[in-house]
Amino acid sequence: MEEYDIAVVGGGPAGIMAAIAASQNSSRVALLEKNSSLGRKLLMTGGGRCNITNSKPIKKLLNIYPQKNFLKHSFYTLTNEKLLSFFEDKGLHFIEEDDNRIFPETEKSSDILKILMEYLESVSILYDFEVKSIVDSFIINDEIKADKVIVATGGVTYPQTGCNIKNYSLTSQPLTDIKYGLVPLITEKDLSNIAGITLYDVIISYGKSKVRGNVLFSHVGLTGPGIINLSNEISESINYDLLEREPDVNFEIAIDLCPDFTRDELREKFTVDFQSKGKTMIKNYLKLFLTSSFIDFFLDEIDIDAETQLSRINKKSKNHLIENLKRFAFEITDFNKDLAKVTIGGIDLADVNPKTMESALTPNLYFAGEVLDLHGPTGGYNLKIAFSTGYLAGLSASEK
Repeated sequence: MEEYDIAVVGGGPAGIMAAIAASQNSSRVALLEKNSSLGRKLLMTGGGRCNITNSKPIKKLLNIYPQKNFLKHSFYTLTNEKLLSFFEDKGLHFIEEDDNRIFPETEKSSDILKILMEYLESVSILYDFEVKSIVDSFIINDEIKADKVIVATGGVTYPQTGCNIKNYSLTSQPLTDIKYGLVPLITEKDLSNIAGITLYDVIISYGKSKVRGNVLFSHVGLTGPGIINLSNEISESINYDLLEREPDVNFEIAIDLCPDFTRDELREKFTVDFQSKGKTMIKNYLKLFLTSSFIDFFLDEIDIDAETQLSRINKKSKNHLIENLKRFAFEITDFNKDLAKVTIGGIDLADVNPKTMESALTPNLYFAGEVLDLHGPTGGYNLKIAFSTGYLAGLSASEK
């Protein structure tokens, strides 16, 4: 039986960083990976470009997360500056894009992974090693004995990367409900005719929750940053747990297509314009407010002839038009589960020490990354969680 000081279970970004940090102080570190290669999900992030983190000042960054108090110590232990220096010291530089998103200058996730692999030179990497059991005294699969174990097995999204709901049963740690996060929505209506069209800077509403951002139409429903970020609140509001059952999805979302106008402002503008531009067809007039390629679909949905002249639109139709511009509704029938980016829920944070990532119930057992009940919006926030908690877990385990 092979013996190690520290065994890290899972070769994603959290597990890799945990192994790197652990190897700084421990000579015998093993990284156990189910696949034949490391970092499969890392390679997929940011559309293959790897949105590695978000450059907001640390206090503003923490305020983005529902679990900011838990994350505080890990974020200060591995700051953005320290994280990026891992790669800059190896010659890789970074660029900043809108919303403070940070990408490698080469725009290749593979360059991030390549450098991480260099830091793993002193770590024993066991590929094609699926951890099925961790028993007392940290005997793993009856093959490996470790003094300490760091679990970084990820969530339930992208199962092709090695994530599996069974990983939550590797330890006896209490769990919160497991749910889909950052997930596109499937609509009742077929949207294939407008697939690829984007609505820019609109407001999406679900109950009292609102998010401003872009909406992209897919063949089966709605996606884009605005939808993806709102989906976390939607998923959390539905009573389900993937350990027991899939969600029963049936709700409505509404899109404010003209967020910079109130209903009264639209009404005043329409009153003036419908008189002064009476011969203009409504489909041409709406180019002032809507993406051109979306107009025909919109008018067809609200049953207004696209070629109707403004002067021929009566008061009832005008009010109907205004109401739909301010609240264009879609019935949602399911989550597009195969495209969920993160998992909501996981190891209950109440039973993990945020200053070390060590279990409060089982000494020398640590957790990092998405397996914990941690999540954030799109924009580099979730990789930041993975790297920071992984680094803290590895450092803590090696120093104890």
